[in-house]
Amino acid sequence: MTALPPRPGLRLVLASGSPRRRELLAQMGIAPDAVRPPEIDETPKAGELPRDYAKRIAREKAEASTPAEDELVLCADTTVALGRRIMGKPEDADEARAFLGKLSGRRHQVITALAGRRGDRIIVRDVLTAVRMKRLTTAEIEAYLETGDWQGKAGGYGIQGPAGAFIPWIGGSFTGVVGLPLAETAALLQTMGYVR
Repeated sequence: MTALPPRPGLRLVLASGSPRRRELLAQMGIAPDAVRPPEIDETPKAGELPRDYAKRIAREKAEASTPAEDELVLCADTTVALGRRIMGKPEDADEARAFLGKLSGRRHQVITALAGRRGDRIIVRDVLTAVRMKRLTTAEIEAYLETGDWQGKAGGYGIQGPAGAFIPWIGGSFTGVVGLPLAETAALLQTMGYVR
């Protein structure tokens, strides 16, 4: 039983290689018909604010994806922001360690931008969630880094994994922090005509 019944004749293309996004879609009873992550340059522009950055990257992923007539492309980008600073996916454990040290004991924002493309029509939405990380000890950071869970995750942590123990409070969308805000995704898919 599909929680959100798709419209017959329309295929969903997930323009993301993230297994977490596929798992989140599955929670809504949706399995993409294809997974085609586009290749784009995700380098922030000089002075670019985190929210603008996330929306630009989601839009550029949609623009780099060329759907067939019977396809709807769904793209997303998740960014961690500490003030005006963009914290993307750390390149190595040293950068992840630095990110966690800066986030320790502080509140930050997680922004997930969504983009849907059907033909030439592109719609972009973004969801902001406030997150507080507890003050971390050096031992906690090192133990977390050893798990490898930080790899491929904006800000150097994943709330759905071991680092969930570091997060005593969020204000907003938990699934948005994971990488795909479900309520907003469902609304976007409905607006784009994928679900009835």
